[in-house]
Amino acid sequence: MSTATQSVLRDSEASVSKLPAWAICISDILALELSFALGFAVRQLLSSLFTAEIGLEQYLSVAAGMLLLPVINYQLGLYPGYLLGPVERLRRRVLATLGVFGALIAWDSLVARGVLSRGVLLATFAFALVLPPLAELAVRTWLVRRERWGVPVVMLGAGATGQALAQTFLADPQLGFRPVAFLDNRPALWNSSVNDVPVAGPLALAPDFEGRAVAAIVCLGDLPKHDAAQLLHELNFARVIVVPDLPGVASLWITARQMGSHLGFEVKKNLLLRRNLALKSVMDRAVALPLFVLSVPVLAIAAAWIKIVSRGPALYRQTREGQNGERISVWKLRTMHLDGERILEQWLETHPEDRDHWNRHFKLKHDPRVLPIVGPLLRRTSLDELPQLWSILAGEMSLVGPRPLPDYHLNHFGPEFRELRTRVLPGLTGLWQVSTRSEGDAQVLEAMDTYYIRNWSPWLDLYILARTVTAVLLARGAY
Repeated sequence: MSTATQSVLRDSEASVSKLPAWAICISDILALELSFALGFAVRQLLSSLFTAEIGLEQYLSVAAGMLLLPVINYQLGLYPGYLLGPVERLRRRVLATLGVFGALIAWDSLVARGVLSRGVLLATFAFALVLPPLAELAVRTWLVRRERWGVPVVMLGAGATGQALAQTFLADPQLGFRPVAFLDNRPALWNSSVNDVPVAGPLALAPDFEGRAVAAIVCLGDLPKHDAAQLLHELNFARVIVVPDLPGVASLWITARQMGSHLGFEVKKNLLLRRNLALKSVMDRAVALPLFVLSVPVLAIAAAWIKIVSRGPALYRQTREGQNGERISVWKLRTMHLDGERILEQWLETHPEDRDHWNRHFKLKHDPRVLPIVGPLLRRTSLDELPQLWSILAGEMSLVGPRPLPDYHLNHFGPEFRELRTRVLPGLTGLWQVSTRSEGDAQVLEAMDTYYIRNWSPWLDLYILARTVTAVLLARGAY
């Protein structure tokens, strides 16, 4: 065994830690008890609306009953949840919370006959859906910054698939995979590195990493068939993850199926299930209606401000491509001068260094068309998009989906991607917005929209909505 390989093994052995699992578990317990305290406070504030007297033991019963949830979360693999993507983690958390609180309510109704405080229980449930995931995010971010998050994995196959996968792991450490070495049977790659990950030697060295790397990731596209088949029989890692050579295929909601002596993968086409589309429609209107009502005062103030600083209407309408290729009207609060196109062209002529950025992103960080003060404020907070809540209520848009693009932007994409986008309603927010917003170019947008459409589910929508709140509050990447 080479000195370099021995060094890799020593480093990976020392990096396995139980701290992340305990940290997330403790944060869950603290967040749940905080949820109970806030639920108790809400019950006290609304005590005049309730006639029942609540004793101390009833409150304590709720606080104790909630501690079932960390036990369920542990059984669901959420501590620390390295092998789970963010959407799957959210799905398991929501279902576990619904199950535990539903069980508490059922037990109270059928067995205890009203021992628990229903008001405290329901208020606590609302907070418990939000606070533990936020606490987990904070703990995970802290652990990533201290380089205490993730487990060592060995990559079997150093070709294009393995390199791209390792780059993904390194670019997004919250996924929880830390590649410590590549193994590959091509001698030309030995004693080199790929994305700063050493190629330690041939596949025969895999047993040397057992017990030190938590998982082996087999990149089928980088291995000959006979090597891959033999490896899968011989590997003794606790986790073996097989990455098939199927670029562009959905990666969420894939189920392994036994088909006699063969292995099959069921790819769920969620966009073809009417019950899912009906659920998406209900979610859209249930969220958009109260938001639209609450936005009316904000719209009125913003419209008055726009009228003061610029002549012309406060609202801006543009016709864009919607579902099934139909043309829809997309409304915004106007944040630009009326002669914006002329101003932009003059700017690009006198600032040629900005033209390449415009051609790639279709945005400028310091856009000369934007109205002073009110324009940047509305755009950075995304408040200029509020009129589109009406389009959601009218069924022309969805809360989440590919953003409806101007024609000059859409024309830069190929016909296959444009046809793919028309399968779903355009969205007020989307995966591209919460991931990169204005910092991602057209190629990133195409990749993000394609991923969303091929992997769509109500859980992915909930995840994107949660990320949207953070992105808007931090004004990340918006201009």
